[in-house]
Amino acid sequence: MGKRESYEARTAELIEPVVKANGVELFDVDYVKEGSDWYLRVYIDKEGGVTIDDCQNVSRAFNEILDRENYIDDQYIFEVSSPGLTRPLKKEKDYEKSIGRMIEIKLFSPVDKSKEYSGVLKEYDKDTVTISIDDVDKTFDRSNLAMIRWAFVDEI
Repeated sequence: MGKRESYEARTAELIEPVVKANGVELFDVDYVKEGSDWYLRVYIDKEGGVTIDDCQNVSRAFNEILDRENYIDDQYIFEVSSPGLTRPLKKEKDYEKSIGRMIEIKLFSPVDKSKEYSGVLKEYDKDTVTISIDDVDKTFDRSNLAMIRWAFVDEI
């Protein structure tokens, strides 16, 4: 396990009680370098959406833990936010929660001469994802997914 993965795993382990105490769930943790800066990003979620107060409460509580534990060697910027309306599907629970939702898929290699599809997620397993496009089911290999996320649907 590399430095990045180690920091992400340790952060997830330490922040879990904080997010539960604040009535939200941990969606993901990223430790990334952008330009010359390192960022430790924690994404939280809850039914009905995350508020700024949710992010601030988790951030304040976890800052104390970060100061006490001091397990990250680099200088970094800590952020807490929502995964957003077009959140990626990363974990099995994300796929499970997304059954019946409109999703977007981008592929590494084209299928039927296209690398991009949108449709309703019908089912998934460890190897494939099936979406319904205009009432026609289409199955994709998960190993060919460059990106899979919720589609932004403008409801009028």
